[in-house]
Amino acid sequence: MIFLLKKEPAWYIKWFSSVALCIGMALTSANMYPIYMYFQLSGVIGWLIVGILWRDRSLLVLNTVGIMFITSGLVISIIN
Repeated sequence: MIFLLKKEPAWYIKWFSSVALCIGMALTSANMYPIYMYFQLSGVIGWLIVGILWRDRSLLVLNTVGIMFITSGLVISIIN
């Protein structure tokens, strides 16, 4: 357990985000609209943070676009 305390912050963020995305995918397959979008949004925000920490442009682009799509979907679900 002590070995977990020596990881860099990006390690924790990427694993939390990956789990959130997996839960979001499972909820999507179960058609649990719109709750799955909240999990997916938390996952892509986490991966965006990791992209910033790692200075990885591909992660920045992918997750910025993902945030825009998921946020627009959430706004539409709230309006309707």
